Amino acid sequence: MNNTATISLQEEQKTKNTWKFLLSELKPKGKFFTPFNIISLPIMLLGAVLIVIRFWKGIGSVTNLTQDVPWGLWIGFDVVTGVAFAGGAYVITFMVYILNMRKYHSIVRVTVLNGFLAYVFYAGALLLDLGRPWNVINPIIGNSFGTSSVLFLVAWHFLLYMIAQLIEFSPAIAEWLGAKRARKILSGMTLGAVIFGITLSTLHQSGLGALYLMAKEKIHPLWYSEFIPILFFVSSIFAGLSMVIFEGSISHKVFSDQISEKNHKSHNKIIHGLARICAGAMFAYLFLHIVNFVHGQHWNLINSPMGYWYLTEMLGFVVLPLVLYVYSYRKMNILLIKIASVITMLGIIINRLNITVIGFKWDAASHYYPSWMEIVVTLAVIFTEIWIFRWIINRMPVLRESPAWAKSQSS
Repeated sequence: MNNTATISLQEEQKTKNTWKFLLSELKPKGKFFTPFNIISLPIMLLGAVLIVIRFWKGIGSVTNLTQDVPWGLWIGFDVVTGVAFAGGAYVITFMVYILNMRKYHSIVRVTVLNGFLAYVFYAGALLLDLGRPWNVINPIIGNSFGTSSVLFLVAWHFLLYMIAQLIEFSPAIAEWLGAKRARKILSGMTLGAVIFGITLSTLHQSGLGALYLMAKEKIHPLWYSEFIPILFFVSSIFAGLSMVIFEGSISHKVFSDQISEKNHKSHNKIIHGLARICAGAMFAYLFLHIVNFVHGQHWNLINSPMGYWYLTEMLGFVVLPLVLYVYSYRKMNILLIKIASVITMLGIIINRLNITVIGFKWDAASHYYPSWMEIVVTLAVIFTEIWIFRWIINRMPVLRESPAWAKSQSS
């Protein structure tokens, strides 16, 4: 047998082994009938059916959206809120790769993975919200909108940032597949992808807020401001880090067998450090809100139902978690930091929905309320993202240590 035939057989065998490996990885690991699976599976199946109906019979068949209110829950929560929670990826990578804060290095991969999946699913959710999904290419090519449109910029930021995050996470994929050469090449691209991704993320976090600058007459004055882009950007810092604290605390327990003893011990120190950053960002956010409120002379709006709701958001979901973060940081109270992160996340959800849904056309004769089907589809999207996140964590070196050969490449 000549050398060419031998090489051909080796390549064929290698391909067969790769496919066998991938097929074996599709099999579930661990217990299948868990409380989470039992709750999430029916919702995901129902959500899949509703998505089919949505594309078959049109967006009006499953939503309460109209020509007057074309953006509802799927935009307000899935996209605008979800992207804020994904902000932890650009903050953590900036801290580790640019500021060289090495103590946070152990959470880089899981944070980038969480951010990447969030963008993929929430960008995918945009297809559900478009009356004509095939026109999704228009904002990217500038057709109908124009290249000076904020939507054009946001679309390109989304697309390029997802590619940047994929490159940032790709060394973990290469380690999973045992692709040594590819891993070495991809690792060399990481720093460039990080710098590019941070630039894009800071732009589109504020860009999402800029989309609402043109809706001055539609958004309640207590939530409308020329500072919306800055407020969106600043809030994405503590929203993303609060998600890191919340998600990291759950992953620390659920996937504890994959975490090394060293990373187990550093977990509380990481959460403690993130609490200080959250407190600083929240203080800046609160200060901007106070300046905006005083400058806008909105005192007369406080004594109204919407004014009371505004005070609830500011005092209960900004001031309260800010105080909790400061107090828990000083006292090294990890449990209180976790509680503050949950309250902060609830506050971000409330704030984004106040701008996009609740305070949007608040004085209209008929108000938009999401249908039960919109809520089910949103839950289905979230649960599907968690399933894929769990699948990746159980197979790739995200929380666990990289293989020895990968460490030798990095050294």
